[in-house]
Amino acid sequence: MKLKHISHFHNHSNCKLFGLSSDNEEIHCFELINKNGMKVQLTNYGATVTSLKVPALDRRLTDVVLGFDNANSYIESYNLPSAPYFGTTVGRYAGRINKGRFTLNDKIFELAGNNNGNALHGGNTGFGQKIWDVTDLTDQSVTFHLISGNLEENYPGELQVFLTYTLTEENELKLEYKASSSEDTIINLTHHSYFNLNGHDSDVLDQEMFIDADKMLETNDESIPTGKFIALDGHNFDFRTAKNCPASIDNSFVINSDVAIAAQLLSPKNNLKMSVYTDQPSVHIYVGGNCFDILKGKENVNYTPVSGICFETQNFPDAPNHNHFPNSVLKKGDEYQQTTIYKFENIK
Repeated sequence: MKLKHISHFHNHSNCKLFGLSSDNEEIHCFELINKNGMKVQLTNYGATVTSLKVPALDRRLTDVVLGFDNANSYIESYNLPSAPYFGTTVGRYAGRINKGRFTLNDKIFELAGNNNGNALHGGNTGFGQKIWDVTDLTDQSVTFHLISGNLEENYPGELQVFLTYTLTEENELKLEYKASSSEDTIINLTHHSYFNLNGHDSDVLDQEMFIDADKMLETNDESIPTGKFIALDGHNFDFRTAKNCPASIDNSFVINSDVAIAAQLLSPKNNLKMSVYTDQPSVHIYVGGNCFDILKGKENVNYTPVSGICFETQNFPDAPNHNHFPNSVLKKGDEYQQTTIYKFENIK
């Protein structure tokens, strides 16, 4: 899909060339700034957050997300044994689908088994590897647009997706998703930034995490939900009282719907707190793996398995195959909507 609208923004002061795709299509980056000096940089390759600089200790700007310095590094990261999906928009279906198979309207759909025979994060070429259109750009917001064709990655329906990132004056990065389909389909979109409140050149093990969840999804040894839930009373992953981030976690937590803040990350060292707000039923927490201790990030930093932590607000993985999970079907003519907010504040 060509960027039919991007030329409108070439002369905009916060639009710059970020690189070229393999077929020489231009990829751009965009910078949003608020009155507090907070800055977010995004690219239309994957509708991806590449940098998020937040006033932290002594008001110093700290880049709190992992990423790369150029488009080519993002493109090449998908050739790794297990792509890290740094800062990207995941779709058409975030998380795993058992055996890459689901039934919709009495028809079986077979997806690519790109993760041990299971479908993960939209398939072989998910939304993170697409060059999105840009339909609107201001000093504090950018709207990305993607058309995913009917039966792309074998998902039914032509899907139109709009994602608006807004940087508010309250130091919030707000993500608003909208989508519609030409046929009944399944959908589960999420954001895949790896956060580190001490800075992307640090590790997260001395940061504390809170998750407002009484239970999480039980999974098998391939990380596929069994359909059952694990009560978190007495469990190592009970984060209803904030405690240090684990070195390894890859689990979906069922958010308690009666409280606004779904999760928090806290850095006493850098006097910084991030609160996650969402209207989704789950937050998938991920630390460990996919950085291999050999991955060079931006500013020539070596990323390790504990360099960052993901807060993927979304529906349950494998929901199309479990009738008692929240609905993942987007009906023809209906609109999918999702809002997630990452809010940054100084602790003191």
